[in-house]
Amino acid sequence: MKKTFVNYEQLNEIVKKYPTPFHLYDEKGIRQNARALKKAFEWNKGFKEYFAVKATPNPTILKILKEEGFGVDCSSYTELMMSEKVGFKGDEIMFSSNVTPKEDFIYARKLDAIINLDDITHIDFLDKVAGIPETISCRYNPGGEFLINNAIMDTPGDAKYGFTKPQLIEGFKILIKKGVKEFGLHAFLASNTIANEYYPVLAKKLFETSVELKKETGAHITFINLSGGIGIPYHPDQQKADIFSVGKGVKEAFEEILVPAGMSDVSIYTELGRFVLGPYGCLVSRAIHEKHIHKDYIGLDACAANLMRPAIYGAYHHITVMGKENEPCDYKYDVTGGLCENNDKFAIDRMLPKIDIGDLIVIHDTGAHGFAMGYNYNGKLRSAEVLLKENGETQLIRRAETPEDYFATLEI
Repeated sequence: MKKTFVNYEQLNEIVKKYPTPFHLYDEKGIRQNARALKKAFEWNKGFKEYFAVKATPNPTILKILKEEGFGVDCSSYTELMMSEKVGFKGDEIMFSSNVTPKEDFIYARKLDAIINLDDITHIDFLDKVAGIPETISCRYNPGGEFLINNAIMDTPGDAKYGFTKPQLIEGFKILIKKGVKEFGLHAFLASNTIANEYYPVLAKKLFETSVELKKETGAHITFINLSGGIGIPYHPDQQKADIFSVGKGVKEAFEEILVPAGMSDVSIYTELGRFVLGPYGCLVSRAIHEKHIHKDYIGLDACAANLMRPAIYGAYHHITVMGKENEPCDYKYDVTGGLCENNDKFAIDRMLPKIDIGDLIVIHDTGAHGFAMGYNYNGKLRSAEVLLKENGETQLIRRAETPEDYFATLEI
């Protein structure tokens, strides 16, 4: 059984201040997890986590992570703007984008962010619109399948991102001629894996590629970005990735490959949005309808506009009926929202305690890619975001949308 980071009594008090639905975040859990990540990689002097803003784009959350020594990974103009307003600057910002508009590159250069190029054609494009900086990163796509212990974890060859290896070699040579002095290498080869082996296997591939690039081009590679990909245990029977075991595995690959190559000064970067924030957010809602036809349905005041992952991926999110945590799960429900789409379901054939109208329902693990993926289909309004602070108090960190917000961009 998954446990909520907020108990029934606390939540009953919180919902008196903030009407459901809303996303709730656990500051204490976020900070503890951030410190564990840093400790797992403290063996690398230049280590830095660049939190993926797209996972949880909220200034208050970003400020907490900044206080913990994190940087940010941005993928758009507005994410750059938010990061700047929070106080991130220069090499605290990694700009990783694709099909990038010129305005985004111009803004990233203005902020002196580290630019992570997605394609060899972007070299000339960036040069023309904003100029080439002295430090730059390139994203690598090795193609084919990404294997761990002969098991297929993902298929980079089907992904739209990154340079091929021949393009990397050619691109590094071009960039050196254009004045680049320090290089970074980046890759994202699997998504949401809780295997402790993922990062070490990815690191080994990137370390070997970096040594090859140095030999072929003479490039001074100063950092390697392992990107994201470490997931979280959405299912209650899954084990969380052991970040200390992960860090140890990366260290072993570092010492095996980079140190003998004279590259012991390379900094390790990560961008672990889901791992950092996922378990420390939840969607709080209420049961407002029940329906009994060919199946039994419980309708919530939340819908896929608040949490898209189950609808678009068939993703599992654990559900707790607050106050009934110890009751038997002997009722089978589809738990749904009110969108005019049949995939608007948080759970299908889920065994839960008997749910009564008015019960508080908590949907777990929405701290990353939860609120962020919200939308306004059916004219639904995006919910509030609330922070449960370390001292037990709450803070509204994003108000709920109103009809006035929805109509603000329209001429009526």
